[in-house]
Amino acid sequence: MPKSKSSLDRRNFLAVTTRMGLATTLLPGVLWAMAEEHKKITKEMIGQAAEIADVDIPDADKDMMLEALNEAVKDYDAVHALHLANGVEPAILFNPVLPGMKIDFPRRPPRLSRVAVPAAPKNIEDVAFYNVRQLGELVRTKRVSSVALTEMYLQRLKRYDPILKFVITLTEDRAMAQAKEADRDIAAGKYRGALHGLPWGAKDLLAVKGYPTTWGAGGFEHQVIDEDATVVQRLDRAGAVLIAKLTMGALAMGDVWFGGTTKNPWKTDQGSSGSSAGPASATAAGCVAFSIGTETLGSISSPSTRCGDTGLRPTFGRVPRTGAMALSWSMDKIGPICRAVEDCAVVLQVIHGPDGHDGTVHDIPFTWDAGLDIHSLRIGYLKDAFEEVPKAPSAAEDTPQRKQFREMRVEQMKYDNAALDVLRNKLGLKLIEVKLPEFPYQNLLPILSAEAAAAFDELTRSGRDKLLTAQGKNDWPNTFRAARFIPAVEYINANRARTLGMEKMADIFKQVDVIVAPTNGSPQLIITNLTGHPAVILPDAFRPDGTPTSLTFLGNLFREDQVAAVAKAYQDATDWNLRHPEKIEAAPEVKK
Repeated sequence: MPKSKSSLDRRNFLAVTTRMGLATTLLPGVLWAMAEEHKKITKEMIGQAAEIADVDIPDADKDMMLEALNEAVKDYDAVHALHLANGVEPAILFNPVLPGMKIDFPRRPPRLSRVAVPAAPKNIEDVAFYNVRQLGELVRTKRVSSVALTEMYLQRLKRYDPILKFVITLTEDRAMAQAKEADRDIAAGKYRGALHGLPWGAKDLLAVKGYPTTWGAGGFEHQVIDEDATVVQRLDRAGAVLIAKLTMGALAMGDVWFGGTTKNPWKTDQGSSGSSAGPASATAAGCVAFSIGTETLGSISSPSTRCGDTGLRPTFGRVPRTGAMALSWSMDKIGPICRAVEDCAVVLQVIHGPDGHDGTVHDIPFTWDAGLDIHSLRIGYLKDAFEEVPKAPSAAEDTPQRKQFREMRVEQMKYDNAALDVLRNKLGLKLIEVKLPEFPYQNLLPILSAEAAAAFDELTRSGRDKLLTAQGKNDWPNTFRAARFIPAVEYINANRARTLGMEKMADIFKQVDVIVAPTNGSPQLIITNLTGHPAVILPDAFRPDGTPTSLTFLGNLFREDQVAAVAKAYQDATDWNLRHPEKIEAAPEVKK
């Protein structure tokens, strides 16, 4: 999950509105802080707050506001006294499905591709980089035991964690018990499916009974949440083996957590990006069969790109978030990070659907069909994004960073256009030019800031935000404080504008079923995280320095089957996902 870089102008900072529609203060904010010190709100405080809000309030109106504002302090104090836990959702649900949309899919069993059963390995580590389907066949046919796989991946996690810093907690006892149970069940003919006996890693915002759930954040290192997240329960029932709680940037930002910076296994002097930093790094390093990450605004996309994984960000409302840390109730999504597209589909088949707790989740079936004819689909591409080179600003405004970005974008365009050639010439697809809507999606990001600040309201008010590692102007502590000045009116208006933005994207998907897009270099990431559309991110090249690049496939709401089918066809026609780091060593500058 991302850094919030919303550009909040003066109109985004409102400390005063009215409790009755004219005089409610956004408390506790500046006025509440002042009231705490002086015991009540005064006309002078209203004037100062109005200055921030760029609202002209005559003195006579300030007199009328005082009583309501001082009464409002009591209301806010009463709510604060409840000590709302992070898992308590607001009584407002975001729904990506617009009125009039018909989403009705038949329920049928998934259809997997045929996979040749690999030979039993002479050395168990020979299978470390196998994909889920290959590992599943080895376990199903008893050529490799779940216990052997689990022990191997645990050893690799222990070996590479000092270099990559991707583990927060090993769940070794739980894992070995699950692996032994898996082997007993399979021996008895009780096979549960393609994930049975496969070791996996969870981003450490998923609660697991008996183990810390740290959210990667200082001050939460010893937090234990006495429940198993819904996703954990479902993977348990599928027979998968949880072996580790993997790192995440503190409170789902970046790749810096309380124990250090999680590294990219392709280039260990580089962070793995965030905030699903550990899942992406561990998967790419061949230390788990698959992992689970989350995304609010890039946290599956970004580390999958950096580490060369295949990530699937499902439709908002596809996977229940019960038992997961909340950052933004209207934007958070849970999805798999794997080594192949079909792996992601297999995992999504297990974890999707309502759980009776997360009210945002729709009862819409996901049915993976590896034999789906992609030539029957209308496939679009963002022509402008693949061709337009970022314009250089004036010499006075240009910076080394901007120049470097332009150079990287030109290099990336070469790789992305080669991917288009594969789709056109190797797969015989006719690509339809489409354009993303012209709409101020970037300016809707105060939605994320406001929800995140509410999710961690008590952290800010208590001053415990000082325990977080990162304390810069773009880090959570400062973002949470600034977001307290976003007025309720502006938050609601941003959500109203969001509806218009959703309608514009719905119009695009009337023209096509799937869109091919650069992962970077277009606003697709912001747009689709706000509208709730699904995406598959996969490697499409490697740079001269050995680091991977990626391509993104976007799908219509709840059509992960279509977007994954097109992405799989591209992946099968290339070999980028089959590559893996040959040697993982600490960067010279950090060797001791």
